[in-house]
Amino acid sequence: MIPREIFKKIRHIQIRTSHKVDEMLAGNWHSAFKGRGIEFEEVRPYQIGDDVRAIDWNVTARSDQPFVKLFREERELAVHLLVDLSGSQNLGTSTQTKRELIVELGALLAMSAIKNNDKVGLTLFTDGIEKSIPARKGSRHVLRLIRELLYCEPIGTGTNIKQALEHLSRVSKRRTVVFLISDFQDSQYERALKVAGRKHDIIPVVIADPREHEMPNVGLVRLQDEETGEIITLDTSSRRNRDRFAELYRLQTETRDNLFRKLRLLPIHLETGSDIVEPLHKYFHQRENRS
Repeated sequence: MIPREIFKKIRHIQIRTSHKVDEMLAGNWHSAFKGRGIEFEEVRPYQIGDDVRAIDWNVTARSDQPFVKLFREERELAVHLLVDLSGSQNLGTSTQTKRELIVELGALLAMSAIKNNDKVGLTLFTDGIEKSIPARKGSRHVLRLIRELLYCEPIGTGTNIKQALEHLSRVSKRRTVVFLISDFQDSQYERALKVAGRKHDIIPVVIADPREHEMPNVGLVRLQDEETGEIITLDTSSRRNRDRFAELYRLQTETRDNLFRKLRLLPIHLETGSDIVEPLHKYFHQRENRS
């Protein structure tokens, strides 16, 4: 049984998210994700104007008239949220932390999938797999996913995207639409991303905070790495230090984005304190046009 105060918070997120789904995303989701392919439905007698390439010669040979095969688009999708809960997600220098942004995003994507009658699953990871929930349908299932996004207390603090992608390949046997939600503060995951991309439809969602690319001038500060625990003292009044900080971020971002381009992945970029609906709306349009 979920405690009342926790249930109220989950329901609040669900209700707030459902409005955004209704207003902006339901139609876009349907058009951006086309299902797994074409599925045979039935045969019927040939009619003038039918494509002769659709004639079922086996059935025709057993009958006294030609028959054609009918197909329908298989609409049901399997969607999976692969979510990074490493220590760096606790950063938040605006109106929300990266973890809070991830919760809102995860709820929005799960609600969109369920509204389109798709299955949705969830894997939470750090430098290990923290929680894995198989894809299912239904509003009760969405409530469970939101609860895990809100209240999962990860054991690990680091990031291992490679391990998360390998885990996904083991548990998802069919082709899946995968939202890989992370700040991508990791390395050596390139091959795993390439391999996973051959089987699944991978959508990188890059989560960032403004202070990660722009250091303010606030004098001497003590900074702690949330993933490693390392503490350093930094003079932020030094222009050289601020420029070096910005350059390191630029290089990291450039390396990541070059990888996405090389693998022909279309990422979504989200930042704390900013609207998330419009970037998703824009992405779904780009994806539809790209298809």
